[in-house]
Amino acid sequence: MSLDNLISEWRDAKEAERAAQEKRRVVEDTIAEMIGLAEDLDGTLTISGVLKITGRIDRKVDGDKLQQLALDAGLTDHLSALFRWKPEINRKAWDAADISITGPLLGAITSKPGRPSFALTEKK
Repeated sequence: MSLDNLISEWRDAKEAERAAQEKRRVVEDTIAEMIGLAEDLDGTLTISGVLKITGRIDRKVDGDKLQQLALDAGLTDHLSALFRWKPEINRKAWDAADISITGPLLGAITSKPGRPSFALTEKK
């Protein structure tokens, strides 16, 4: 099988995947409307003993504001129990920093390759 054939198959599979996802979402929306599903469902609901619907409320935390509010209320001791702190690399700043700064911190960072993403671009 040639690379051109594989690219064509990949394109077809991506389109079928997109169409299936779109159809599934239409069906899900119709079910949600039919049963009067609350938009703010935060938990699991089982319908007809076979369909499990899990709702989530996405919560985002403004870390700086949270710390200031906790400081103002004298609640800073509770932050570590109520919240997870997730440090993330600021890649641009990391790459620009001197090795004398980043070197000692490398032991706290695990790196592993992720799955590559594929996208087709139109020929010009």
